[in-house]
Amino acid sequence: MSPLSPRRSTLTAVLVALVALMAVALWIAGANGFSARTAPTTVERVVMRAVHRLSVPPPARAAGNPVAFTPEVWAESRAHFADHCASCHANDGSGNTELGHNLFPRAPDMRGAQTQDKTDGELYWIIENGIRLTGMPAWGKGGDDDLDSWKLVHFVRHLKELSSEQLKEMAALNPKSPAELEEDKADERFLAGEDVEPSAPHHH
Repeated sequence: MSPLSPRRSTLTAVLVALVALMAVALWIAGANGFSARTAPTTVERVVMRAVHRLSVPPPARAAGNPVAFTPEVWAESRAHFADHCASCHANDGSGNTELGHNLFPRAPDMRGAQTQDKTDGELYWIIENGIRLTGMPAWGKGGDDDLDSWKLVHFVRHLKELSSEQLKEMAALNPKSPAELEEDKADERFLAGEDVEPSAPHHH
């Protein structure tokens, strides 16, 4: 039998380590369960970081952003993020939302090293393809030329530059709940002269 190549040996060692870590995690779950209410254990965090890393093919990690960063791209990416991503990640990327807190694993604070240390190619691939066994869905068709996803990579890179005015603009673009939509309809009927009471102000 021919010896394994260095690359295959490394991959085999990583897989063996992941299996061992998963075995430990399952042993812990025997006593504590895998409730999404509790914070991930150290073992789970290590496993998930490895899964994130292995989920992105090496060639994809090396991909560069083909979209130039311009004021127009910055504005488009803010609007796109507010409409599609902020429900889980918050407009400022903190993950400080009801959905973000209750996902497992939790939505990360994308302003921190866990996200910012990833390459542009990794960020693009995750946006485009999602990550299995997490709350991150695949938003694109899976190719390498989705310009909207590349624009979102720019957004992630510039999260710390968001101004209070830009955050207000994004809040106005966030999807509305059924209750908020019903309030808007009631207000429209009231303004049109229909015999209805205007809705009470809604507080977020």
